[in-house]
Amino acid sequence: MSKVAVYPGTFDPITFGHIDVIKKSLKLFEKIIVAVSDGENKNYLFNIDERIEIVNKALFLDLKLDKKKIRVISFTSLTTDICKKYKSNIILRGLRAVSDFEYEFQLAGMNRKLNKNIETIFLMSDVENQIISSKFVKEIVKLNGDIKKFTTKSTIKSLKEKYE
Repeated sequence: MSKVAVYPGTFDPITFGHIDVIKKSLKLFEKIIVAVSDGENKNYLFNIDERIEIVNKALFLDLKLDKKKIRVISFTSLTTDICKKYKSNIILRGLRAVSDFEYEFQLAGMNRKLNKNIETIFLMSDVENQIISSKFVKEIVKLNGDIKKFTTKSTIKSLKEKYE
């Protein structure tokens, strides 16, 4: 049984919903690979280097999480390839609402077809963070709204700089 789990996502930007999933997964696994996707099919606000920096600052500067237990990487390959590289058979995914489930269910099935040893574990963020999405956070900050309840201080700073 793997003690390493891979948590893939775009993290454009990281939110308290993502952070809830990371904190909960630290109770279940020895090491979490936060895998920041740089796929070409998305229109990102932040480039891959910016997103890696934002995630690192949020987790290690703002929240002081244990660097020995979390590794932040970028990837452009299949998530199952990242699992193989880091000797993990676990993919973590966050669920916010029922509307997420169908997509996540299909994704988990495809990953299982690609590698029969892969299991996907779904974690829900705390109730107060389930409504948060990176998309909404970007829209709110773009319209000069207050996003303190949605993400960390360093992430807010990066977002405000991007929209100045």
